[in-house]
Amino acid sequence: MARPSAMSGFPELLPGQRLVEQRVLDSLQQTFELHGFVSVETRAVEPLDRLLSKGETSKEVYVLRRLQAEPDDDRGETDSASRLGLHFDLTVPFARYVLEFAGRLEFPFRRYQIQKVWRGERPQEGRYREFTQADIDIVGRDELAFHHDVEVARVMAEALAALPVPPVRLQVNNRKLIQGFYAGVGARDVDAVMRVVDKLDKLPADAVGALLVDEAGLDERQASLCLQLAGIRSADTSFVERVRELGVTSQLLDRGLEELAAVLEGCASVAGDRVRVEADLRIARGLDYYTGTVFETVMDGLEHLGSICSGGRYDALASDGRTTYPGVGISLGVSRMLVPLLAGGRLSASRSVPSAVLVALVDEGSRPVSDAVARRLRARGIPVEVAASPQKFGKQIRFAERRGIPYVWFPDPGTGSTGGQVKDIRSGEQVEADPDTWRPPAEDLRPRVLTGDAPNDD
Repeated sequence: MARPSAMSGFPELLPGQRLVEQRVLDSLQQTFELHGFVSVETRAVEPLDRLLSKGETSKEVYVLRRLQAEPDDDRGETDSASRLGLHFDLTVPFARYVLEFAGRLEFPFRRYQIQKVWRGERPQEGRYREFTQADIDIVGRDELAFHHDVEVARVMAEALAALPVPPVRLQVNNRKLIQGFYAGVGARDVDAVMRVVDKLDKLPADAVGALLVDEAGLDERQASLCLQLAGIRSADTSFVERVRELGVTSQLLDRGLEELAAVLEGCASVAGDRVRVEADLRIARGLDYYTGTVFETVMDGLEHLGSICSGGRYDALASDGRTTYPGVGISLGVSRMLVPLLAGGRLSASRSVPSAVLVALVDEGSRPVSDAVARRLRARGIPVEVAASPQKFGKQIRFAERRGIPYVWFPDPGTGSTGGQVKDIRSGEQVEADPDTWRPPAEDLRPRVLTGDAPNDD
């Protein structure tokens, strides 16, 4: 069999890298649950008609079918309503989940969801065909108070601040603010203006200004005002006065300014060196269903990856025709954030295995003694493995070194007890030890996440 090659867009992690990912996922779960969010896992597939309701993703959906399926078999797989595709985000399946189980959920319903998703886009750094997302949402029945927008932003800011990644900027805007402003300047097609302004990431401001005139139907003065609005950024509520100075007024604009200021004020206690929360009046988010607060997030020094964490308020996440379920949520692209950091060596694990101790093996006849030591250490929550074979102790120590295991336990089979000596193979210190009382230092008990050359105790 030929040696297999990597498959583009489907990242796989080495053991040490996977340990880093697990620590990150554990941290996210802990933060979300501290705020009362409950874990949900939805199925990997949805009917194609549901997935294709968001037309801009139609070319990215992976279709699921049996290899030997016949076009006219009795399973109805040619019917678009019953044909299946892998979900490309966690929002579409969550909307279906809310509708399906609404009668058994308590609202506002607070959920977090950490799962794989699949998207058939062109692979590149930070963009993959299979990747992990971590979402939080708060969903109401018919109405959802605005303070939940503030809460979702604050929870994700806390979650990001606890991760061993470069500092991030959580950029916040409000669709009411920009829509009210564009309407206030006299734009006839507000959506067209948003689509053009969204190109500021890829085009210079003068080119976007020309498009606002040519494609969105604005005059030079209107286009200039829209560009000035898009250039406003602030880590505090001073953006409100800067918008007012542009001389545009509308009730919708006023509401958007009020809401955006509330989000920044609500996140002030979380913002710091690890997370900077700022108003960025350029952001609109591309999906049609956002109606208020919108989020995007970039890592300092890695802005070329684009937003690693985005979302916002949607007043109609789902509806059954009688009841509407508004919500606010934010989605963290775990793979987009972590895989480039792992590949570039900016994140690593202090060891590639969970084991803190390797119990040495004197000979095969003494394996029961080594196994007994390991059992007693494990009973006290210490990760342990027993040497695979009774090689010379020097080779067993080198085996532990290669795996990053900090301690080697040398049992004393001659006494018939499980006592012995334990050696810190980094310092060379070796002491008498009892498996019922000895314990490694807390920093050695589990693998640690290392950022660059400096450890980050998780």
